[in-house]
Amino acid sequence: MDLYEYQARDLFAKHGVPVLAGKVASTPDEAFEAATELLKEGDLVVVKAQVKTGGRGKAGGVKLARSAEEAKEKAEEILGMSIKGHTVHRVLIAAGADIAEEYYFSILLDRSQRRYLAMCSVEGGMEIEQLAVERPEALAKVAVNPIEGVTEAKAHEIVDAAGFPEELKGQVVEVIVKLGEVYAGEDATLVEVNPLVKTSGGEIIALDGKVTVDDNARFRQPDHEALVDKQTENPLEAKAKGLGLNYVKLDGGSVGIIGNGAGLVMSTLDVVAYAGEEYGVGPANFLDIGGGADATVMSNGLDVILGDPDVKSVFVNVFGGITACDQVATGIVKALEILGDAATKPIVVRLDGNNVAEGRAILQEANHPLVTLVGTMDGAAAKAAELAAK
Repeated sequence: MDLYEYQARDLFAKHGVPVLAGKVASTPDEAFEAATELLKEGDLVVVKAQVKTGGRGKAGGVKLARSAEEAKEKAEEILGMSIKGHTVHRVLIAAGADIAEEYYFSILLDRSQRRYLAMCSVEGGMEIEQLAVERPEALAKVAVNPIEGVTEAKAHEIVDAAGFPEELKGQVVEVIVKLGEVYAGEDATLVEVNPLVKTSGGEIIALDGKVTVDDNARFRQPDHEALVDKQTENPLEAKAKGLGLNYVKLDGGSVGIIGNGAGLVMSTLDVVAYAGEEYGVGPANFLDIGGGADATVMSNGLDVILGDPDVKSVFVNVFGGITACDQVATGIVKALEILGDAATKPIVVRLDGNNVAEGRAILQEANHPLVTLVGTMDGAAAKAAELAAK
C-alpha cells in the first residue's frame, strides 16, 4: 500500500526522523486554520497536494503562501484538481524551510537479488529516474543485508559512497539509520526521501517522503489499517479484501476473470486480451481464488465480479489440483444457487486437471442457462470475449 506524504511524514516522526511541522486539510477553511498555527513559527507555509503520484510541482499542486488567507486561496486552487488522474482530496500545510542543499535517499526491496537496496545522492530534488539515466555515477547504490538492516556501519558506507562532505556525514548517518528503522519497523518495501535537505542552519531534515508498506505484513501492523484511504479505495477491491479474495480491478475491460493460482490467472488475462482483440474487449479484473474453490469462495468471487457494471461476461478458468474439478463444479452450481437472481451475466467455464470428467459431468447435469462449458483455455477465452461483446 502506497502512503500519502503526510502519512509518511507521520511515520518518520514516529521513528525520530527530523521533519517539519505540518497539518492536513480537506477544506480551504481547514487550510486557513492550519496555516494560522504554523505561521506563528515562520514566515511562510507550503500547500502541497496529497496524491499517490509524482509530478505534483509541475502540475501546480505545490504552492507557497505567506499568510493564512493566501494558504486558503492556494488550497482552494489545489483541492479537487486532477494530477495524473488522481483527484486531490487533501492538502498538507507544511512549515517552510530555508533550504541550503538538497540530497536524495531511499531504501527498497530488491526482489531480483533477494536483498534491500539503498540509493543515495548529494544531488536531490530532481526526479531520481532522470538522474539515474543522465548521470548514473551520481547515484550511489549499496546492498543491504535484510537480516542486519541499516546499521550505523552500513549508513557510513552509504554516505561515503554518495560523497557527502565530511562535516555532514555524522548527521546524515544518524538520519539514514532512523530511516532504516522506519523501513524495518513498518514492514515497508520502499522508504524514499526526495529531497533530504540541509537548512541554512545546518539541520538535516526529511522534507518530502514516500513510503510503501507491505499489505502481507498487516497481521503484524494493526495500526496500518488506519492508513487505508477509504475515500479513494475501489469499493469492489475493498469488498473483495473483506472476503479474503485476491482481487484487482482493471481499467477498460468487460470480461470478468476467476482462476485458481496467480500464474494461471495471469495467463488467463493474456489469453483473454488476445482473444478480445477481435471483439474490442479485454479482461476486467484479476481474481485468484487459490486452492479452496468451494461453494462459499466461488460465490463470493462471482458476487464481487458480477457487481462490477463493466463486466459483461465471466470466465472461470480452473485447473484441478489439490481442489479437484468435481469440487469446483459443485462450488459453481451452489454459488449460482446462493446468488439466485443476482447472477445475470453469462459464465464461461473451463475445467482441466484432477477429476475433470466428473466436474464437467456435474455442470452438464446442472444445465444452468448462464453457464457455457468449453474444453480449452483458448476456446473459453474466445467465447467469453464474444459474449462480452454482445
